[in-house]
Amino acid sequence: MKMDEYLTLEDASEGIYKEKGSKFISYAIPVSSIDEVKEQLVKLHKKYHDARHHCYAYRLGDDPYEIRYNDDGEPSGTAGKPIFGQIQSFGLTNILIVVIRYFGGVKLGTGGLIKAYRTGARSAIENGNIITKTWNIVLEITFDYTQMDMVMRLIKDEGLRIIRQNANEKYCIVLEIRKGSFEFVKNKLSSMEKLVLSVI
Repeated sequence: MKMDEYLTLEDASEGIYKEKGSKFISYAIPVSSIDEVKEQLVKLHKKYHDARHHCYAYRLGDDPYEIRYNDDGEPSGTAGKPIFGQIQSFGLTNILIVVIRYFGGVKLGTGGLIKAYRTGARSAIENGNIITKTWNIVLEITFDYTQMDMVMRLIKDEGLRIIRQNANEKYCIVLEIRKGSFEFVKNKLSSMEKLVLSVI
């Protein structure tokens, strides 16, 4: 895998695991920010408001990663860590995994809990589609209309994705550029006169 690539899930997926009457419902959800993580946690808390535990783990970004895991009332180290262990095992990032437990009346013990949360997390990942994505940088470029052909040729040659564009006194295009190609593209654009670059 190249330095500007990472593994995540294409879409949200679900899993389920049952042990001694307890039911563990798991969700693996692709996310790209803390705000998205919070939004998904709120949504699942509302949907499963009667569940005893909502344990989770997430990893965001590139190395150094932003990491957190939470046992939500389960004995320390028996839920969040095993869930996070599956994120590591599959080499994923920009991912949130939540395992929701409905208590069945029988205690599972430390080993049983670790196995249940690990298995729940794993099943959600395995039921999803792991894909390779790229780390991208968003760049805004402003230029004169006379430079349009030159700019558009570079965009086409480098296979860059236009996020949006607008025309006022000058032309403005917002591009998404793969991290590994950014310096090359930036240098090419910088060599053009009267062109203003701004990383967003």
